[in-house]
Amino acid sequence: MKTRELGRSGLTVSALGLGCMGLNFGYGTALGQAEAIALIRAAVDRGVTFFDTAEVYGPYTNEELVGAALAPLRDRVVIATKFGFDIRDGVSVGLDSRPETIRRVAEASLKRLRTDRIDLFYQHRVDPAVPIEAVAGAVGDLIREGKVKHFGLSEPGAQTVRRAHAVTPVATLQNEYSLWTRGPETNGILQACEELGIGLVPYSPLGKGFLTGAMGAATTIAASDFRAKLPRFTPEAMAKNQALVDLLAGIGRLKGATPAQIALAWLLAQKPWIVPIPGTTKLHRLEENLGAAEVALTAADLAAIEGAAAGIAIEGARYPAELEATTGR
Repeated sequence: MKTRELGRSGLTVSALGLGCMGLNFGYGTALGQAEAIALIRAAVDRGVTFFDTAEVYGPYTNEELVGAALAPLRDRVVIATKFGFDIRDGVSVGLDSRPETIRRVAEASLKRLRTDRIDLFYQHRVDPAVPIEAVAGAVGDLIREGKVKHFGLSEPGAQTVRRAHAVTPVATLQNEYSLWTRGPETNGILQACEELGIGLVPYSPLGKGFLTGAMGAATTIAASDFRAKLPRFTPEAMAKNQALVDLLAGIGRLKGATPAQIALAWLLAQKPWIVPIPGTTKLHRLEENLGAAEVALTAADLAAIEGAAAGIAIEGARYPAELEATTGR
């Protein structure tokens, strides 16, 4: 597996990471503990060194799973987790990035992850009630103590990134970015990363599964699957958005690759400091995703994708309005 440095942070990871959320949270039926641990370790065996989780996934159970899987392999991997939600009685009820909460969450995450350091600690969503300078300062304290190695932000606004970076260097941003969610190109995020030497870790790089080609208008989404609440996953929206999957499939046929591999290869081609973190519960999908690192898209290929994609209007917002309102702050 090829490696990449996330910006100028000194943090080097595999070119593709593994988003672990869906192993036991968010997408309906969870994998059994043994199966999930086996999949994470299979990823390590195949060269993946970057694993992403969060306190709120479960809550807590995803961190516990990742900790159990990676404890015997700890020095071979980079683990990212997140703080920032107010979790009460097992339910997220809002945001909380007060410095004392950040410290408490860090200590609890260290225990669940069975480690003595968090390699990358993201603020999961910007908390408008807490100045970002206070957040950056609190994480900076943890870095100086050796409990955290690098500071990250998820779905911030570009000005927030600059303010945070002035207090404690931001190593990485985690924003949704893919061929059907291209906000980082227009909201200043890619520009800020370039200027400040910050890496970008796109989550949902396969459109929450849609860009794999495995879903369509006839797909039934369980009520327990969070995609059931997303505007892009109504049958009508999926029918219209099939045009983008068809585009990826057509390019894939020319390159001997799958739609998912073309979607990931496109992201990898955008910037050398971009590291997507696709998730999966299936070994064959893991291997398919990792194969994207070997798909070479030429300048002509990228221009063809860009030109064709420009003519495809994506149907449906990525989030309901109340969730979208928590991003870009």
